[in-house]
Amino acid sequence: MQDVIDIVVTPLSSACGAEISGVDLTRPLSPATVEAIKDAWGKHLVLVFRGQTITQEQQLRFASYFGDLGSRKKAPEPLRGRAEGIHQDNEKVLLVTNIKVDGQAIGAFGEGEFWFHIDSGYTARPYRYTFLYALELPSAGGNTMFSNMYKAYEAVPAALKQKLRGKKALHIHEYKRSEKADISGDISGIPHYHHPVFITHPDTGRKSLFVDRLMTARIEGVYPIESDAILAELYEIGERRDFIYEHVWRLGDFLMWDNRCTTHARTDFPKNERRLLRRCTVEGEPLHE
Repeated sequence: MQDVIDIVVTPLSSACGAEISGVDLTRPLSPATVEAIKDAWGKHLVLVFRGQTITQEQQLRFASYFGDLGSRKKAPEPLRGRAEGIHQDNEKVLLVTNIKVDGQAIGAFGEGEFWFHIDSGYTARPYRYTFLYALELPSAGGNTMFSNMYKAYEAVPAALKQKLRGKKALHIHEYKRSEKADISGDISGIPHYHHPVFITHPDTGRKSLFVDRLMTARIEGVYPIESDAILAELYEIGERRDFIYEHVWRLGDFLMWDNRCTTHARTDFPKNERRLLRRCTVEGEPLHE
């Protein structure tokens, strides 16, 4: 088993993110090693392992050290074409890719820019953790930006914190990447859920801003025009450049992040170049202020 003494933690930015070296993810890890990784994760929110060559089974084994593996969310039938692919054959795995075979997508969410979001934030129990491994990459772009939502919470003006205390917001997902859901009509057929605007992280006890540009649509108990203005202000705070670590992918990179205290986004990349990453998750829990 991997021995904890070999682990080196190197911070990657003042916002969040650290590189972990000295860990071979193809091997089973000792409890001490897992605890050391958890400790680094709690401090840095996003962890990066470079130069890994791992199978799907090894990726799932590693993720399982941190909780029960999450299942891929099934989109409602009218939206399924945006979220399913012909090679999505394991319910614990999502292929994030633009690759097509005979005109059919093999995975999902493959092309273009992706606004800041929280993985499965539109469900009652958003994924606790996400794990993403790079298999094929374009020549440029497709970077993943992570925002530290602890810092975002701290930056919310005191008067606005007071106004939003106890408030919940609607999170809704039409399986689009850079366009908000239309909530003007019947949304019963679109996955959605209300979460507190501010949550208390169940492990650290720290407050985090829990909204994102892609999926957060309305604050409960606030008139729509005012809600839109408040959310626009919160998005701007949550996307401040000094709160963001931007990861430039290399082949063999393996990333893991905590969805309860980060949001993430993707930059655009050439549409004629292949990109393939393999994702798995750990199931979450109900969130509370």
